[in-house]
Amino acid sequence: MELKNGPDFSAEARLQADMGGFVCGVDEVGRGPLAGPVVAAAVILDHENIPAGLNDSKKLTAKRREQLYDQIHQTALAVSVAEASVEEIDSLNILQASLLAMRRAVDGLAIKPSAALVDGNQNPGLDIYAETLVKGDSRSLSVAAASIVAKVFRDSLMKKIGEKYPEYGFEANAGYGVPKHMAALKLVGITHFHRKSFAPIRDLISKENPAKY
Repeated sequence: MELKNGPDFSAEARLQADMGGFVCGVDEVGRGPLAGPVVAAAVILDHENIPAGLNDSKKLTAKRREQLYDQIHQTALAVSVAEASVEEIDSLNILQASLLAMRRAVDGLAIKPSAALVDGNQNPGLDIYAETLVKGDSRSLSVAAASIVAKVFRDSLMKKIGEKYPEYGFEANAGYGVPKHMAALKLVGITHFHRKSFAPIRDLISKENPAKY
């Protein structure tokens, strides 16, 4: 199915008409990196005051994401951000940790929604009605808002971690396995922010590389 030109509010309007109450958008960021938590956000937009330019966070510049992040917090009815830790990622697996972060984000909303629109094809097991949307951040304004909030929050978090561990370039790579990060792993070893269940880190541990905590 060919997607429309950017996200809209049609899915939210349909659910509100069917179920009443509020509808939140839910998205996560950080499944692929070798380091750092996975972060999810849930957003209930005010349909009469939606910031212009909301879109899939990956389609926006960092500067535009940060501008929209502020605007979302200023205009939305409710915003919640939650994490699943590296330890939870390693014990549960990355998919289950992502779903856990989503549940936490929805539970943290100051307003309880009647339904949720969730990016992807996995239902996180919410205690409210949830509808999954593949490429939801390109289809739903609420999911797009959640993708922006989660992305900016996690990038800021990884920048702070990068200040403590400058060798890995976290402020630029957000924990992904880019060449600078991989080179630092071989030279310096791992930190407690690294996901030990992910193959490149697991392989380093199995070779008894020194850990840095």
